[in-house]
Amino acid sequence: MRTHTGERPFICIQCGKSFTQKKSLNVHMKAHTGEKPYTCKLCGKSCTRNGDLKTHMRTHTGERPFICIRCGKSFTQKKSLNVHMRIHTGEKPFTCPQCGKSFRIKEILQTHIRSHTGENPFICDKCGKCFRYKENLNYHMTIHLRDERFNCHQCERSFTDTNHLKNHVKIHIGEKPFMCHHCGKSFSREGSLKDHMRIHTGEKPFTCEQCGKSFRVKGNLKFHMRVHTGERPYKCLQCEKSFKSQSSMKRHLKTHSGKKLPFSSESQEV
Repeated sequence: MRTHTGERPFICIQCGKSFTQKKSLNVHMKAHTGEKPYTCKLCGKSCTRNGDLKTHMRTHTGERPFICIRCGKSFTQKKSLNVHMRIHTGEKPFTCPQCGKSFRIKEILQTHIRSHTGENPFICDKCGKCFRYKENLNYHMTIHLRDERFNCHQCERSFTDTNHLKNHVKIHIGEKPFMCHHCGKSFSREGSLKDHMRIHTGEKPFTCEQCGKSFRVKGNLKFHMRVHTGERPYKCLQCEKSFKSQSSMKRHLKTHSGKKLPFSSESQEV
């Protein structure tokens, strides 16, 4: 009956969230206690709920039981299918109260709103500096990690672990053990070969849930998302102008007396 009455008598004393059933409250409380009793036997990842573990297991089995009846694309979670369906229906239920722009995904709206509020929710646990986007925080963290990084002796690149450094060194010595059986092109990393293979297969597994555009490489989707969020993480320290990509930033730097000037990944909309 509580479904009809709206009654939610079970209230979390930590955050005030309410539930129709006590078992739902018990599951929710694990978010505060950090308890994760359900563990994947294949990789060791722990989950708060048994349902979350079942969903996670699909990353190992490859099972994608939720299928779009419009285009046949499949998903590991029903909520992912629901979001995807908005591409076909045109539904954009999340609207910015500041400018009226609408979005299919709530998280994209939340990122967009920061362009109006200037909120910087991502905090460095080393120095306390705050950032608007997680990508900016990740870039900033490299400053603190410099002493812990592994440097390439042939160029100025440095890496957070030895495996990344070993893969990088293959570029200098010319080692390319991963070969495409379609065209014979070779690569120093297996991941690069996988990206390349999609040119032959036509596969574009990375899809924008806001507009439906698909990409072969995950990094291209990440860059594309800035069209929707308005994120411009590369800022010129000379004139404060900001850019969506590092390459655009570098081209812009040449306008300042032809010198290569420093740049920041902190975003400032202009």
